[in-house]
Amino acid sequence: MLDPVTALATASATFNTIKRGFEIGRDIEQMAGDLGRWMGAMSDLSEAEHQIKNPPIFKKLFSGKSVEQEAIEIFAAKNKAEQMREELKQYIQWSLGRKAWDQLIAMEGKIRKERQETLYNQARRRQKFVEIFTIGIAVSIGLALLVTAYLVVKG
Repeated sequence: MLDPVTALATASATFNTIKRGFEIGRDIEQMAGDLGRWMGAMSDLSEAEHQIKNPPIFKKLFSGKSVEQEAIEIFAAKNKAEQMREELKQYIQWSLGRKAWDQLIAMEGKIRKERQETLYNQARRRQKFVEIFTIGIAVSIGLALLVTAYLVVKG
């Protein structure tokens, strides 16, 4: 399960590196790795929001956080992410023009789609398997207890 606070911390740290890079005059090509990490963290933040809105069954039952706490965390993270995105947009448009920002957004969409297809879907399948397996074990134990109780009462 992705944590929005962790995803935001990663995005913030990477964003600060990018911001310093612009301030000292680094080329965007020199910051490509940082931009990629930032985009990945932003994608992780979106996935964390998706997971909070659609939690796995066991998270619904055994979550340590309240719905309100999770909502506040994701709200704060989304606002901070939007601030970073707007500031990055200004830096890129100022130094490279509007077309560069549009290209970066297109690249971000591609990265997000690839992460969705690989990392996030794989994690969802793994989570679903664990849930089904755990429910199967619980049902088996319940049936075994019922059969044992029936035999004890009958015998």
